[in-house]
Amino acid sequence: EDEGIRLPQGIEECLALLASNFNFRGFTVAKEVAETDFEVSRVALRHLLTSALIMLTDAAAGPCDVQVKAEVVSGFAEISVRVTPRTEGEGLPFEPSYRELEWADVQALAAAEGVELVHDRDQLVIRMPRAIATAPLQIAPL
Repeated sequence: EDEGIRLPQGIEECLALLASNFNFRGFTVAKEVAETDFEVSRVALRHLLTSALIMLTDAAAGPCDVQVKAEVVSGFAEISVRVTPRTEGEGLPFEPSYRELEWADVQALAAAEGVELVHDRDQLVIRMPRAIATAPLQIAPL
């Protein structure tokens, strides 16, 4: 079942999933995440932020700086991901063993989750609503 997760913890989970891949490829990741109790859908965040990071970094020609910024704006979690090429630093040669994600793939995920996306060449912005509990409450056994 889908559950809510606080925005900072959800972003941390997504970045942890990709950390070793980014390290091997010479990417540095910086995050600027406002501390907040605002909760988003854990499933939607994992699908969208992870796919956005994969799409943007796979499109990069070499090592890059990845900036993830998140804040609450007008009742929505606004998460921006920017990828900037670096001239120094090396990563391992990278040839994906999977079909690379495209903008249409990420956009389809966003449509399925009811999330707004804005994308340009090296940046993507995700606007997610607050998570609303849909699972019935369960009483803990004594």
